[in-house]
Amino acid sequence: MRCSGGCREENGWRPVLSCDAVHPGSAPAFMLTCNLPASEVVSVKKGIILAMILLLVGFFVGFMANSKTTIVYESDCPREISFGGHTMKAEITVPAVDENKTGLEAMLYVEIVPGKGRIFANIDRMLFEEDTQNSFRTARDVAAEKTGIDVSGYDIIYTIETDATSIEGPSAGAAATVATISALTGKDIKDGVLITGAINHDGTIGRVSNVLEKAIAAGKSGIRTMLVPLTQGSIDKFETKRYCEDIGTSSICQNEDIPKTTSISEVAGLEVVEVVTIDDALEYLLDTD
Repeated sequence: MRCSGGCREENGWRPVLSCDAVHPGSAPAFMLTCNLPASEVVSVKKGIILAMILLLVGFFVGFMANSKTTIVYESDCPREISFGGHTMKAEITVPAVDENKTGLEAMLYVEIVPGKGRIFANIDRMLFEEDTQNSFRTARDVAAEKTGIDVSGYDIIYTIETDATSIEGPSAGAAATVATISALTGKDIKDGVLITGAINHDGTIGRVSNVLEKAIAAGKSGIRTMLVPLTQGSIDKFETKRYCEDIGTSSICQNEDIPKTTSISEVAGLEVVEVVTIDDALEYLLDTD
């Protein structure tokens, strides 16, 4: 087949094609296009651009008419949220001492809210030293391990209220662990029982200072039982005494260090129990009902 073609202006540009069959029965394969004059091409492009602009303006106007802006204000403190029928928060009394080594009581609050696994020390009223902040981190980790609860989706806020401007030392670590476990499980903390002690990563209770002063203050406030680290239920010390011995006509004197053990329970007037691990402490501090 042999073909020839061109363009003809009849109500617009149309292709015109004429073919002569060279081989009977064969099918022609061809594509013929006609180019418009330059002036008409520019006119068509302008029309397309205008239509697109109008479409975009219409879409924007429709979107703004049907949308609304929501402003969310974050408060200084996370809101209280309930999980599984109980509020994930707890509080516990913590024995402490002031800068003069006088015993006093502090309140430690734990609040757990949905978050990103972060730990916050509320410094609204006082400053927490680094060792205290580290003890909160260890308390969180031990509480998670003991309860089997994944806390990576929660933020935990620790707050201590007391008559002090700063808190230092790890002695609230064990109490923070108990309070965190209480918040996670919903088990109440018993009244009349306190604990002082650091918390170690394996759940054991570490040594602290000023146990006697803390116990005396606790006893005066009506506390019945105070849990302390191993070997710190009594005070072992040496008292220096002068000893003289007559030998013949002479007297020989020397200073001697005499060991003395003082029971904190007897001095403070309350039961003092030594605990080795956080599991030991939980038996005294948490309700099992």
